Amino acid sequence: MIGIIAGSGYYELPGLLQRRDETFVTDYGNASVSTGLWHNVPIAFVARHGGDHSIPPNAINYRANIRALVDLGVDSVFAVNVVGSMVPERGSGSLLLVDDFIEFTQGRDCTFFDQPGEVTHTDMTSVYHPELRSVLLRAAEIEGIDIAEKATYVCTNGPRFESPSEIQMYKKLGAHVVGMTGYPEVALAREANLPYASVAVVSNPAAGMSDEAVEVETIWATLEATKEPVFRLLSRSVQLQSSGEC
Repeated sequence: MIGIIAGSGYYELPGLLQRRDETFVTDYGNASVSTGLWHNVPIAFVARHGGDHSIPPNAINYRANIRALVDLGVDSVFAVNVVGSMVPERGSGSLLLVDDFIEFTQGRDCTFFDQPGEVTHTDMTSVYHPELRSVLLRAAEIEGIDIAEKATYVCTNGPRFESPSEIQMYKKLGAHVVGMTGYPEVALAREANLPYASVAVVSNPAAGMSDEAVEVETIWATLEATKEPVFRLLSRSVQLQSSGEC
């Protein structure tokens, strides 16, 4: 089974057959997961913010979501993260393949290993799974979709957007895109030995990167326009991963 986790604007998989919407009880709380067949491949789909965009990024139960996917037998995860871009040539509607992260969140339950006992440290050198990243690149090539091969993702707490000075700081630290949901999701997947890869979908230039304010209405319109190529990319990736062609 392959997992797909998606955020703002991506609340369900089009064409998911034999769909079942279930609430899974884990040691870390409840997780809402839709299961079914997508292009004849068993899929478990998680909408991070809920189907009605009611869960803010700082309140998402990332641990329950990842644990539920593991308990379901998911063996790989393709994630979609909506971002602001700090790269001028990668404007609204662009896609980037994340290969590293920087974390600037506060107060999130960010590990499965937070109880007294044997201390567990987890390597994050290749936290975005190289083979899954190759699958996404191959899928983009087949579908004729332009995607940047690398991007460092900085995760902020939200739900507010970042200030122009914060964006300048993140740029100096080496970040390319900024979002609110990529961490601790990716780190938890790594702790759970669940292969994970992320596509960053640019909804807007980050604050101060253009003369315009960050407008929510514009973001929604941009995300609506990205659905067709993003779902094509995901569907091709799911088929390649399932068949073992990459």
